[in-house]
Amino acid sequence: MEKVQIDTEYIKLDQLLKWTSVAESGANAKYLIVNGLVKVNEEIITQRGKKVFPGDHITIELEKRIEFIVE
Repeated sequence: MEKVQIDTEYIKLDQLLKWTSVAESGANAKYLIVNGLVKVNEEIITQRGKKVFPGDHITIELEKRIEFIVE
């Protein structure tokens, strides 16, 4: 599992997906989230502005599962 370091208290989920290059654009991040392909701590999230904090576990269900933990 990959670890992602952030320098702030939290990061919004759509920004995190773009920052980690999982999503190529904001529109692509929105598509992944709204279509239920992203989980935070094993819960499907459909809210783009969801705050992600250090210790949160992110799972993206694409052709290949992508997982990382925020530190």
